[in-house]
Formats: sequence, C-alpha cells, structure tokens
Amino acid sequence: MMRSKYIADYFGASPRCIHQKQSFNLKAGLREFYHLAVTINLLFILLIGTWNGFGQSTSKSETIDFNKLSVEFLVKIKNQENTQKIQDTFSNVTIKELEDALDTNQKKLAFWVNIYNAYIQVILRNNPDLYKDRSKFFKADQISFAGEMISFELIEHGIIRGSQWEYGLGFIGKLFPGEFEKRLRVEEPDYRIHFALNCGAKDCPPVAIYEWKRLDEQFAKSTSNYLKRTTEYDAVKKEARVTTLFSWFRGDFGGTDGIKEILKKEGLIPTTKGIDLEYKNYDWTLELDNFATL
Repeated sequence: MMRSKYIADYFGASPRCIHQKQSFNLKAGLREFYHLAVTINLLFILLIGTWNGFGQSTSKSETIDFNKLSVEFLVKIKNQENTQKIQDTFSNVTIKELEDALDTNQKKLAFWVNIYNAYIQVILRNNPDLYKDRSKFFKADQISFAGEMISFELIEHGIIRGSQWEYGLGFIGKLFPGEFEKRLRVEEPDYRIHFALNCGAKDCPPVAIYEWKRLDEQFAKSTSNYLKRTTEYDAVKKEARVTTLFSWFRGDFGGTDGIKEILKKEGLIPTTKGIDLEYKNYDWTLELDNFATL
C-alpha cells in the first residue's frame, strides 16, 4: 500500500486510480491473449484442412476411374477427337495409383486391352510408316505411361498375358520380368484376349471398347465373331483351317487339344476326334479404324 501511495504521489494520482488502471491493463492483456489464441487456433485448423486438401488432390486413384477413362480414350479416337489430355493423365499417373484402382482381374484385362488398342490407333495414325518394320515397332519403348516409356510387347506379353515370353508359344514364361509388369500384370490370363487385341493388321480382331463389368460377355462375343469369320471346316478331309493366332500362342489355348475344344464349343467343328488343323497365313496389311460394337 505504501508502494502504491508513493507511486500515486509521484504521478499525482490516488491509490484507487492506480489499482483501477492495473485492473484495466490486466483485463486488456487477457483479451489480447484470448484473441491471439483464437487466431492461432484458426490458423492451425486452416493449415490442417489445406494439408488434407493437398493430399486428396494428388491421390488421382480416388478421383479417376481408370477403366472409364480407357473407354473414353477409345471413344474419342473413334470420333476423331483429340486425346492428348488423356494421354497426359496416363503418362503422369503412378504405378501405385494404378495398382489401387485396377484391383480385380476383370478391371486389369479390360483396361489394358483398351490401352493397347487405343495406342495402336494413335501412334500408327500419326506415323503409319512405323509399321514397315513391325518387329521394331512392337518392341520400341514409345508409350509414355506411369512415368516410364513402355512397348506394345510389354503390354501384351508382360501385362495382359501375365509375363509370358513372346517366343515361348504360350508354354514358357519370362525368367526376369521387370518391376513394372510384376506390379500391374494380370494374374489370371484369359485366352480370349487374342480375339480382342488389335495390332493394326487386317487379320486382327476389330477394335471393341471393353467394359470390365461386361467383360465376360464381350469376350465371348468377340471370340465367337472372330473365329466364325476366320475358321473353315472341310468335312470330307476332316480338316479345320484356322487363324495362325492359335499356332503362335498355342499354350495359351491349352495346346492342340485345347484349340479343338474351343472350336467345338463355338460350333465350328463337329468333334475333337480325328480333326486336323491347318494354320492360315496372317494378313499384315495395315488397317486402322476397324471398330466393332459388342
């Protein structure tokens, strides 16, 4: 009290005024502290929200339906529309995002068949002369995908056929498949992909747009349509002349016996007993824009 009186006397104010002033400063300080705390709290909430927003925006697999995008890709190609934006999306996607999105065998098969067929059209429309050296064309790393440059050979034999050696006739797998195909390949290959993949040649199956939810139905139709168009049966000779796809990938079909079972199932031969197979020559004439609806 004496100390307050001394200060009051010194500044010409009463002790009561001093105490009132001290009380006022304390309340003001508390108010300032409260406002500061609220501001910091709001900033923290804003930063957390922003951080979560960044996380969501970079996780493309949560916002992009890759199967749907592969369908859109082919639709645009069929309609002669620009597809660069879609190609950029596929180029910048991560392997992890594809792994997460293509989480069933049906999704993988539909997606990669569409991708293969789409890029055949895109690349050969722009530069048909590449087809003059087909071996080089299919092996070339010319497709920008998931941060890598990949080939048609990798998509077909590595991913869609489940890491098969391209010269193994369907009986020999790859000894050292790369990380890309190991993470994205189909785990249960389906022989019917050979009647769905279009490599640009006249004797290839037409390009259809595959939807994973209808894939079994569509594969059944494409197989039946293609085999009816390419198979000839001579009842007198008991000989079936068939597409050479059966010869190139005979292991995928279960060998000669498996091929005959498929032909019988499709109603193209009356029996599997005593039937000889003759493989036709393949017409490699370039033929683009060969689309079909299934």
